Amino acid sequence: MSEAPSKVEPSEGSTESVRREKLERLRAEGIEPYPRQGWPDRDKISSILEAHDPEELGEGEHSQFSYRIAGRLVGQRGHGKTAFFDVRDLTGTIQAYARRDAIGDEAFDRIEALDIGDAVGVEGDLYVTKRGQLALAVRECTMLAKALRDPPDLFHGISDPEVRYRQRELDLMANERSREIFAMRAKLVAAIRAYMNEHDFVELETPTLQQMTGGAAARPFTTHHNTLNRELFLRTATELYLKRTIVGGFENVYELGKFFRNEGMSPQHNPEFTMLEWFLSCADYNGVMAFTEQLVSTVVEQVLGTTVVERDGNTIDFKAPWKRVTLRDAILEATGADIVASSRDELAELLEGDVDPKADWAAVVDSIQGKLVEPKIVQPTFLVDLPLDLWPLVKPQPDHPALLGEAFDGIVAGMEITGGGTDVNDPEMQRRHFVRQRERQEAGSETDPHPHDEEFVRALEYGMLTASGCGIGIDRLLMIVAGAENLRDVILYPSMR
Repeated sequence: MSEAPSKVEPSEGSTESVRREKLERLRAEGIEPYPRQGWPDRDKISSILEAHDPEELGEGEHSQFSYRIAGRLVGQRGHGKTAFFDVRDLTGTIQAYARRDAIGDEAFDRIEALDIGDAVGVEGDLYVTKRGQLALAVRECTMLAKALRDPPDLFHGISDPEVRYRQRELDLMANERSREIFAMRAKLVAAIRAYMNEHDFVELETPTLQQMTGGAAARPFTTHHNTLNRELFLRTATELYLKRTIVGGFENVYELGKFFRNEGMSPQHNPEFTMLEWFLSCADYNGVMAFTEQLVSTVVEQVLGTTVVERDGNTIDFKAPWKRVTLRDAILEATGADIVASSRDELAELLEGDVDPKADWAAVVDSIQGKLVEPKIVQPTFLVDLPLDLWPLVKPQPDHPALLGEAFDGIVAGMEITGGGTDVNDPEMQRRHFVRQRERQEAGSETDPHPHDEEFVRALEYGMLTASGCGIGIDRLLMIVAGAENLRDVILYPSMR
């Protein structure tokens, strides 16, 4: 390990004007502060630190080991004819050690004139300090990018959430944990894609701008196409397009990308979010639930090295299989009410007035699920057999076909991270569900802007294999895996008011 960077505070005169003066002085001396050639063939700092044991090497210079690194200057100290400065790249931090008599007055003076935040390239031999820390004895130090503004406190990080979210580059610069989270995000997404591809799924790309948006009960963002003189929508889901590809001959398909829903913002909601949506052919919702729990369990273990996560004092284990419980049984246990035998008004009393007067039976049941059931669920659990009216694209549940559908929500740590069901492939049934969806909208029981999608029904009339689909919210899954409390902590540049 390198010595810890010194506490960074703006040095006297370390203002933007002074930094710009240094910039112009470099150019006057014929030195380009933003060289186009960069700093090729560099070594990762972590690789240097992992490759050597300072105790075995012993104090002093070890010229048989030479390295080139590039990164940001995050700490500096001077001792007369010796200068120490800390350089950090994405993988770690190492101290650089420069002596005037070794590199000459001109090069040494330039090192002394560096500011915290400058990006530099350093070449030198391995060195072990008196404290037994690995360092580099500088032979060459090159300016790669002159920083014209004082960086944030690189020692304590940024505590102001407004700065962290609006200027994420500063958050990444100052907070190691933020860098870890977004590196974890990249690893999680890569692991998901690899898992899907290894299980013979085909990744497809469906339109982001859609003429008719559907597949989710959510309000879309609307835009206008000038050439076509037509209103278009940013997609809320990919479901209808992906299922049309199954009609065309594909079997197992998925898409991982950005989705947009013009709704409220909260610690668990962002209008732009990332989701994996996929369809498994020749399977009902039991088959897709089994696939989901294996997928999540596997990728979490690949990212963390374990399926176990500690969160809010609870130990959460993503290992498959997950618990399955019908929503009917879950609500019965939580409230004593049987949703199948209870009227809309009887169920609404359970919410003690916290219910929309226009909400119908399905909407009230959904509110009970969200307010009285989900917050109590910690371990990964599938709630199954959900109100059919809220899932117009799934098949009815055989025991209660007028009320419930073969749909499920996957809940972890009180949050819904996934949902899906057995998809309708009967075109006449699908048409009836769409008509019912429109009737509920006109009755004002929910806001559902999606038109009756005759194109999708027409596609089903050509015949579609039985299939079940599912969607996973990548941001929410990462929240739990990374131990974040707010969705904005795992979205690089979240929406802000």
